[in-house]
Amino acid sequence: MRILNLHVDGLEQAVKNGLYTWLNTLEVDVVAIQNLKAKEYQLSDAVVYPDGFNAYFFDAEADHYSGVAILTRDMPKAIMTGIADPKWDLQGRLIQADFERYSVASVLFPGVDEHNTLEDKLAFQKAFADHLEKTRRKRREFIFCGNFEAAHKTVDVQNWEDEQETPGFLPGERAWFDKITGPIGFTDAFREANFGENQFTWWPDTESARRDQNGWRKDLQICTPGLRQYVVEARIEKVPQFGLHAAVMIEYELDEDE
Repeated sequence: MRILNLHVDGLEQAVKNGLYTWLNTLEVDVVAIQNLKAKEYQLSDAVVYPDGFNAYFFDAEADHYSGVAILTRDMPKAIMTGIADPKWDLQGRLIQADFERYSVASVLFPGVDEHNTLEDKLAFQKAFADHLEKTRRKRREFIFCGNFEAAHKTVDVQNWEDEQETPGFLPGERAWFDKITGPIGFTDAFREANFGENQFTWWPDTESARRDQNGWRKDLQICTPGLRQYVVEARIEKVPQFGLHAAVMIEYELDEDE
């Protein structure tokens, strides 16, 4: 099973730029997309009904902001939206597809913007950690894919010495990653199969993406411990470009109907 996650700068524009055409050249089973910047009813039929996929959307209440989607080759058993927290669910931050024995979710963390302060962002991190703890009590495996708006380790930030007071790499945010990959028990699936340096998914501008300068690895897939042994390949797809983020592709040695 191959899972791809990608933060776009608006889904309608990404599809016009060839996103769906590109996805159909890949042997990908689930696609987690973030930052739709549109409500489902505002999207064209070509976006809502992609060839070869079942598509599901979770909108933000605000216009032109946030929103997540998940595309699946196989029909999921159920679709779940939100983390049961009204503040964040109104911002369209998580959608989850449940299969027989595992679930795959698309998640978009808030940045510091006109809708959220740094304190809001940190509050979402706490709320999401609580959500992860609840999922660990369920008898199924989980994969959460998306833009976490933060990096964990020094290897995940090109110029990490200069970024230690920058939101996204603050000591408290790195400690948050330590918690979810430590006591809570989730695994950074990418690092189970790819140990390379300069593995970045976001750059301040598209030109620097071509030069690997000022890169961050903000886009992740985290999985429950029972899946870590099944991660067989992980890579970053820098091209084609659909914004400032690159896609993450991870292959798990699982059947979709498991």
